[in-house]
Amino acid sequence: MTEQTTRPVPRPHDSDHPDVVVSLGTDHHAFDRLVRWIDDCARHRRDLRFLVQHGHSTAPAVAEGTPFLAGEDLGEYMRRARVVVTHGGPGTIVQARGAGRLPIVVPRDPELDEHVDDHQLLFVRRLEEADRVRSCASPQQLSALIDKALASPDGFRVRPSDDDGAERAALRAGELIDLLTSTDGVPEDTVAPSPGTSVSEVAATPSAEASASAVGDRAVGTWPGVTVVVPTRDRPELLRRTLRAVAGQDYPGRITTIVVFDNDQPDPALVRAGGDRPVRVVTNTLTPGLAGARNTGVLAADTELVAFCDDDDTWLPGKLSAQVAVMLDDPGTEMVCCGIRVVYDRTEAVRTLDRTSVTFGDLLGSRLAELHPSTFLIRRRAMIGGCGTVSEEIPGSYAEDYELLLRLARRGPIRNVPEPGVRVLWHRSSHFSGRWRTISTALRWLLDRYPEFALVPHGYARVAGQIAFAEASAGRRRAALRWIGTTLRNRPAEVRAYLAAAVVCGVPAGWIMRMLHLRGRGV
Repeated sequence: MTEQTTRPVPRPHDSDHPDVVVSLGTDHHAFDRLVRWIDDCARHRRDLRFLVQHGHSTAPAVAEGTPFLAGEDLGEYMRRARVVVTHGGPGTIVQARGAGRLPIVVPRDPELDEHVDDHQLLFVRRLEEADRVRSCASPQQLSALIDKALASPDGFRVRPSDDDGAERAALRAGELIDLLTSTDGVPEDTVAPSPGTSVSEVAATPSAEASASAVGDRAVGTWPGVTVVVPTRDRPELLRRTLRAVAGQDYPGRITTIVVFDNDQPDPALVRAGGDRPVRVVTNTLTPGLAGARNTGVLAADTELVAFCDDDDTWLPGKLSAQVAVMLDDPGTEMVCCGIRVVYDRTEAVRTLDRTSVTFGDLLGSRLAELHPSTFLIRRRAMIGGCGTVSEEIPGSYAEDYELLLRLARRGPIRNVPEPGVRVLWHRSSHFSGRWRTISTALRWLLDRYPEFALVPHGYARVAGQIAFAEASAGRRRAALRWIGTTLRNRPAEVRAYLAAAVVCGVPAGWIMRMLHLRGRGV
């Protein structure tokens, strides 16, 4: 960006105050589109004085501009203005309404590189539906709304005391998201996410080093065969990428991949997708869904070890060698997991546990999302003839991976390689995206099936808070409030209860989820 010069802006107590005040906030993304729109308005309305707080955007050429204003100065300008225009930031909208102005809002568009994601679009749409802002999407609409506000000022005024808390809930939600991503409500051993890291910047992974060390001097014939079970549905391009990553493992032993098509026509051409690593293509013959598809693959396997991988995730080259080495060193181990790299909207966050063993009690207290199903390596006999295969009773197969972790941890500690071995892709077509009623039903099933949660109040509150958030997101306000109460009775500090309350107050669930995903987290 070229250096911009701006004219001095008088203090707001001066009598000649602006007619139209525009605030673009402090986000580092440029919002030059709105600056251009305001300049066009200023050219045609020379009788009005426009003031643009443009932040990191290009300074206006016609209107007055200043990069930043003190909060009290901006608030005073808004109170004195005849019209207030803002970007879609919750803080700026709240400030405008607090100044008694119904703002005209232009949300930033991620497709134009004005923000990292579409949470402003979702947030502003929800506020527009609630009659708390006037949104616009074109320069013509902006000009028309400014004219309307000048002609009918009473229609663009609000009394701050009339707010029902939705906007303030949005601000509080942002604070709670930061709290949840830093602590998850209880102490957790996680590497801080790096949201500025591009997914194209792939550094050398510690798991590759661990793999080289693990292989060591072991003879090739001592490495057991591994079957990788990959359930899939309607994602052919991502699936082929997953299969290439499995085939690219540096593992010295035999790897066979079983691709299980769930409610989808199988693609026999995939048998050639693994190169020298054999690939089998089968159809889910059990209960439709993830659980049935995983079990179809497990039952078809003929190896001692079975691994899971979702069809939109990719293994790093040394993942399997590092995990199997743990199995070889400790023959009593029935399950090994590892860390993950979460990829969402061009950002990447590393999530690992610095512990090498996880107990049943640990899992009651926290889901430990680092133990992702695409990291699972399991002795087949631990399921077949042991604790059982993946549960097909769970509604919609939601949290089937967590339930299997609980069952296996009851038998003995789960081992963990404390380095990332899998890149996990989070995206809008993820299997459970938006299926809030299924999520709520499955989590309630989990609490009923594991009464031990009642012995760990913070663990019970975590699941109850997830149910509250799901019910709120599904629009079931009364049920959400009941579960919020249950959550707070078990743990008053549980962040998920307050996020659920924010959704009840009108904050879009999608906005909260995207903010969490950008930090490598979920609710």
